[in-house]
Amino acid sequence: MDNLSLIKSTYEGVNSQENARNTAAALADDARWTEAAGFPYAGTYVGFDAIVENVFKRLAAEWEDFQFKVENYVAQGDKVFAYGNYSGVYKATGRAMNARVAHLWTLADGKITHFEQFVDSHVVQLAIADK
Repeated sequence: MDNLSLIKSTYEGVNSQENARNTAAALADDARWTEAAGFPYAGTYVGFDAIVENVFKRLAAEWEDFQFKVENYVAQGDKVFAYGNYSGVYKATGRAMNARVAHLWTLADGKITHFEQFVDSHVVQLAIADK
């Protein structure tokens, strides 16, 4: 599978469980996953278990209908860039958000070695902030 097809498989499965399985299968054991500064889960996590614990479980627990709708992809060499919008409702505040986002993936030998998120975190912070 080429790099673009592999990354598409992490977004375009029939449901989020399939996307999670595809992501788990594609990640290198020591893959580094970086959530942007200002995003609620900011930091760099290494390996699938750390990513699930610090990002995906929290997204599922804290947001209603959290989604990333990919607008398009750009692929060149060992990099794939996916961009679009996050949306969802933060459960604790009941406020919705729609934030512009991009994901930069780096691959080697058919495995994801790095993920980096770029997001309009201000919009996300407005949804989660106590007023």
